[in-house]
Amino acid sequence: MTKMMKAVRQHAFGGPEVMRYEDAPIPDPGPGEIRVRVHAVGINPPDWYLRDGYRMLPPEWQPQISFPVILGTDISGVVDAVSDDVTGFAPEDDVYAMVRFPSGLAGGSRAYAQYVTVPASEAAPKPDGIDHVHAAGVPMSLLTAWQFLVDLGHDEPNPLQSYQHKPVELSGKTVLVNGAAGGVGHFAVQVAKLKGARVIAVASGKHEALLRDLGADEFIDYTKTPPEDVVRDLDLVIDALGGPTAGRFLPTIKRGGALFPVFPLGFSSHEEAEKLGITVSATQVRSNGDQLAELAGLLSDGTVRVVLDSTYPLADARKAHERAAKGHIQGKIVLVVE
Repeated sequence: MTKMMKAVRQHAFGGPEVMRYEDAPIPDPGPGEIRVRVHAVGINPPDWYLRDGYRMLPPEWQPQISFPVILGTDISGVVDAVSDDVTGFAPEDDVYAMVRFPSGLAGGSRAYAQYVTVPASEAAPKPDGIDHVHAAGVPMSLLTAWQFLVDLGHDEPNPLQSYQHKPVELSGKTVLVNGAAGGVGHFAVQVAKLKGARVIAVASGKHEALLRDLGADEFIDYTKTPPEDVVRDLDLVIDALGGPTAGRFLPTIKRGGALFPVFPLGFSSHEEAEKLGITVSATQVRSNGDQLAELAGLLSDGTVRVVLDSTYPLADARKAHERAAKGHIQGKIVLVVE
């Protein structure tokens, strides 16, 4: 008889209303995998992209998806079962992970559930100094900041550019982070500061106190002042929002500097960047248990902090997605699993 769990599944694409809290089979770990009893799930933009069928992608890039689908990649929990070929993890270990990303883009990550199977190479011991709810807010957002700014962690080509992304030296440099209060942004501020940069944070005014507390040297309230009007001679802009508007930052960057749009789709100012001598580069964040293990120390001792915008029970995942759709998120939204 199949053992069952609670999960948030959907049987069609659409808005938050298509998400259903219902029974689903507990998955069995395959070769090289562990099964985790999930305590908390971090939510990220790819969750709502998948929920509505990746409508923002060109049709030829939209992955083929079969229903029912379970969203989500970021989990923190306790190991419940271990495949025979796995060493390094045992039942009752506390772990966190970004599950099968981007390989699970078509719904193969399946994190909005009481149990999830995880390739052991993608999991790491949960940071001792933080609880499961905070740990679940880490994986995709902090790995994105780390892989953009410090260590790529893989050699996979980015489908959107012909050259490999390379992080740049940050020590002594002036770095502007746009969208600094969000999931990736609040980590990018801390990572750039940790690596010796002078950091200018751009967000709405209500986030100023938090971002200064996280290490920002300067703050620009974009609701009052367009940042591109008041800054010049930057070494690096990390645009955590990205998209078509990222090109407005090119005049703020010195020759030899760089622009890293976290969401590069729609960026069309490559010729202008070339004329200005500015490198524009992005990368696709990828699951990496070794990097999460390395970052656990920084999270445990408070060097890098996870800010929580809000938490919701797993059964209320729909409400969490409705919160996300309103924008102006401060840090991370996390689902708590009973």
